Amino acid sequence: MDSTVLQQQMIAAVEQIPAGFLLLDTVQRILYCNPFIVQRCSRDLSDVAGMRLAEAFPEVDTPHWHELFNRVCSERQPVQTVWRDQPYLILLSTLPDDGQCTPLPMLQATLLFPVISTSGALILGLAIFDNSRAAASPELQQALMALSRKHDELSELSGKLQAANRQLLQSEKMAAIGQLAAGVAHEINNPVGFVASNLKTLAGYVQQLLQLVDQMSEWGGLELQRLKQQFDYDFIRDDINGLLSESTEGVERVKRIISSLRDFSHSSDEVFVMADLHEGIRSTLNVVNNEVKYKAELICEFAELPLVECIPAQINQVVMNLLVNAAQAIEHDGRIVIHTERCADDVLIQVSDNGCGIAAQHLAQIFDPFFTTKPVGKGTGLGLALSFSIVEKHGGSLTVSSELGQGSRFTIRLPIRQVH
Repeated sequence: MDSTVLQQQMIAAVEQIPAGFLLLDTVQRILYCNPFIVQRCSRDLSDVAGMRLAEAFPEVDTPHWHELFNRVCSERQPVQTVWRDQPYLILLSTLPDDGQCTPLPMLQATLLFPVISTSGALILGLAIFDNSRAAASPELQQALMALSRKHDELSELSGKLQAANRQLLQSEKMAAIGQLAAGVAHEINNPVGFVASNLKTLAGYVQQLLQLVDQMSEWGGLELQRLKQQFDYDFIRDDINGLLSESTEGVERVKRIISSLRDFSHSSDEVFVMADLHEGIRSTLNVVNNEVKYKAELICEFAELPLVECIPAQINQVVMNLLVNAAQAIEHDGRIVIHTERCADDVLIQVSDNGCGIAAQHLAQIFDPFFTTKPVGKGTGLGLALSFSIVEKHGGSLTVSSELGQGSRFTIRLPIRQVH
């Protein structure tokens, strides 16, 4: 057959084939397209030629398409993919969110392949085959929906596993911190103990020395009077008692902090016991005092509460998280109120502040892992998520009410007795 006739027949076949065909250069300009493509973009052939592909079909201007195109240009190997719903290159298994057996949108198999022109230059062929009829078959729809449901189940399971893993990592971290705090408290307790004992003995010795000097003053002696004036004895006598008193008070405060650390850091205790919530709150206040005292006035409104069956260290951790968040929401001269009360078979712990508050659109996400409204580097987004998980583990609830610019109130509701 004459080559010219053969070429004409090949061109006629490309013109009449019920599929799209384009030739592109390496910058995605359209060198040629058949009538199928012209009909799709509702333009004349003369208008399409010379346009960039993304100008004629904006839906292909995606990172995935450009990645495929660049790969064919560099590797010079054909690549197949599937377009669905004709704008994006996505997986064939994607289905409507409702999972119903509805007719599938148009599916197109696409082949992008390298072509070497007669001059030796690289051009690219893009063939598009309409698979709509095959995709619309009930058998394929059912198979795709089954695959989609399985994919959704696996995605949900993966999300749960990731959340559980994050919570486990955080729990392990808190356990390690608790053990470290307990060890530090034990190490500090020993020197603090003998410093406290020595201060008590020193105070007794100083009182005896002062009495001796006073008695000698009564006996007279010009040299003694001169020395008393030289060293400002009267001032030293008044001040030394104050110094000893302040030192003793400081040591007692360190001892209280150590005791609070010990109470707070029983992170290895995973057993529910009957506990005094107020005692745990006081211990927690001693731990976070430095975080709160420069920001806000702290007010405790404690009602009479029974002993509550709980894991005390974990409830302390929840209260600590809420107090730290409240302090961080206040710039200065704020007010934090801890309120407790009994409601039938439950007890409530409320932590309120008059800080910056939480925007309404964020309230639904406030307990989500890694969600935080704090600036980058100021929060991990794990404190409230972990607190919510702990309270839920106790059979209780953790809720929030807030107004932007007015402050927030977090309410912990715990059952007095666990359901076994």
